[in-house]
Amino acid sequence: MTDIPHFPLSAVVGADDLKLALCLTAIDPKLGGVLIEGPRGMAKSTLARGLADLLASGQFVTLPLGATEERLVGTLDLDAALSEGRAQFTPGVLAKADGGVLYVDEVNLLPDHLVDLLLDVAASGTNLIERDGISHRHSARFVLIGTMNPEEGELRPQLLDRFGFNVALSGHTQPAERGQIIRRRLDFDSDPQGFCGQWADRQAALRERCTRARALLDSIPLDDQALAQITERCFAAGVDGLRADLVWLRGARAHAAWRGATAISEEDIEAVAEFALRHRRQEQSPPATPPAGGQSPKPNDAPEGQGQWGDMPAPALPIGARRDVPTWPKKP
Repeated sequence: MTDIPHFPLSAVVGADDLKLALCLTAIDPKLGGVLIEGPRGMAKSTLARGLADLLASGQFVTLPLGATEERLVGTLDLDAALSEGRAQFTPGVLAKADGGVLYVDEVNLLPDHLVDLLLDVAASGTNLIERDGISHRHSARFVLIGTMNPEEGELRPQLLDRFGFNVALSGHTQPAERGQIIRRRLDFDSDPQGFCGQWADRQAALRERCTRARALLDSIPLDDQALAQITERCFAAGVDGLRADLVWLRGARAHAAWRGATAISEEDIEAVAEFALRHRRQEQSPPATPPAGGQSPKPNDAPEGQGQWGDMPAPALPIGARRDVPTWPKKP
């Protein structure tokens, strides 16, 4: 737990899909994190901070937008290594986030190589630094939360695919819900400790549920029946690669643990389907409908009234002129 109170996740109004995706990623950080898409002012950072309270360390670390690679992974003091024979390591952002939440705002504006590095470490749980033959390895197990506003740029598909879950927030919130959001925010800002105290029981219940799910997770089998359903649906969605299948199966298992179940069911598969497929689904063009008789049209076949391929378009005619009747000049 941190000394600075975070807005409780249990007190967030709406955003149920995102709250579920965050909790499932807290249950199984190997899912690869959550990418949140949405316009400005949608409380994306508030939700990410609220997730930190559900973890054992409560650690919440933000990656600055202008961070360098050394700031991210840490540095090795080569002079100390040469003179004293030991690797002196200065921790970076990845080391500080171990056991907590690493929040990357506007991840689509980061250099691609930093995003790639982030995702590698998030998937492996280990950060390896190598400089001039000297190496240092440390644990970096964190829940990765990235946010982006699609209007400000996109992530390359190769990087987008490596986020485990993808959730989109809509900016069109109903008036009653908007008022409730603002009221709770004002109450929190005026008395953070008192507000958190009001929600302490519900937040403790949410934290306990995540803790029980983490303890149950490894006992739930990744069974072949669930895998068969998921692979069929990934194939039907036209996703590239196999990461969607793996993330979907692990996500379904995390959801089963969230329910307190001992096996993956259809309910678990459906619950995480959109999280795993939204950023990987390929748009498929419908197949051309063959003409009556079952024969496909030949390239030079054209509908009645249209020319064949390569024909020049008919010249435009003056209004009132007819193509089949020539217009002659009048007699003087």
